Amino acid sequence: MANVTPPAQPAPSGRTAAPTVGFDLDMTLIDSRPGIRACYVALAERTGTYVDADLAVSRLGPPLVEELVNWFPAERVEEVAELYRAMYPEYAIAPTLALPGARDAIAAVRARGGRAVVVTAKYEPNAKLHLAHLGIEPDAVIGDLWAEQKALALREHGASVYVGDHTGDVRGARTAGAVSVAVATGPCDAAELREAGADTVLTDLTEFPRWFSDYCSDN
Repeated sequence: MANVTPPAQPAPSGRTAAPTVGFDLDMTLIDSRPGIRACYVALAERTGTYVDADLAVSRLGPPLVEELVNWFPAERVEEVAELYRAMYPEYAIAPTLALPGARDAIAAVRARGGRAVVVTAKYEPNAKLHLAHLGIEPDAVIGDLWAEQKALALREHGASVYVGDHTGDVRGARTAGAVSVAVATGPCDAAELREAGADTVLTDLTEFPRWFSDYCSDN
């Protein structure tokens, strides 16, 4: 997908009591590391190319092709990416778990009459498989968007808050003019997330309902 970087906007100050909230997927709502690791191991066996699966899953967030360039020649990356995506449902869906607080975070948005949308860099059909398998039912799922590109979907859906675990998610929120809520459950620690410009950093999504209640009360 072409790299589209909308102009940055400041975070908003005033919102309605029933906002739309965007959520990242990997390491925000779900712990996909076991499944992705299994898929990388299978991919290495299928292609005969070494992939350090443990290293790869330690840096989830950016698009798949940005990881594959570390293991495959540039001219093979798109071909291997297609193979990986095709293998993914078999290897990666069943081992993946919902992160603590994921379902309650979605429920907290709904309880306020809001909408919850998932905006992720993951291949959209596979993102939907994860959510269906875990019984997490957002109002919309938009895939194949990373960092600043996420602002396209956040703006389209009118999201005033975006929750993610990566500095790229912070950039996406800021570009969209949304409040950036970061959770320190992924590869970026709390200090990195704050330095990137997150408005709020939570330990994990178990802290989100209280934060969201306060946010709605203040806005």
